[in-house]
Amino acid sequence: MESIPITVEGFRRLERELERLKKERPGVILAIKEAREEGDLRENAGYEAARERQGMLEARINYIESRMSRFNVIDLNTLGGDQVIFGATVEIEDVDTGDVKKYTLLGPDEAEPSKGSISLLSPVGLALLGKSVGDDIVVDAPRGKINYEIISIVFNGPVENA
Repeated sequence: MESIPITVEGFRRLERELERLKKERPGVILAIKEAREEGDLRENAGYEAARERQGMLEARINYIESRMSRFNVIDLNTLGGDQVIFGATVEIEDVDTGDVKKYTLLGPDEAEPSKGSISLLSPVGLALLGKSVGDDIVVDAPRGKINYEIISIVFNGPVENA
């Protein structure tokens, strides 16, 4: 079984989510019971909605629980170096357009591109891993291959794009 990198904060966030989801279980079970008591289940929208909610709730609980033992919890404050690894904040420049982007590489369970973090398993993340300042990378994108140059690598936790 392969370990999954995650930050201390990301792990705690998933622990809180799991606790919250488990607390929702009794309410969903009660909603199913109440909807069932209304009679004909074939045309009972409340029953169907409650069952659907129960299915989504249990699926998310099972997903988180199945990953908890596989997480490799990493404190971003202990990281450093001159190569791109998990937790690095990397500034890259599109060689053709001059556009500059900044990303923090995180695990797949906590990456949020809209907040400046990407999964190290994403196409850009995979292309960046192990590279250093000045290295060029090529990423396959919908518009074609994009050439980037690594401008900087720092280790200071997640960033938010402007």
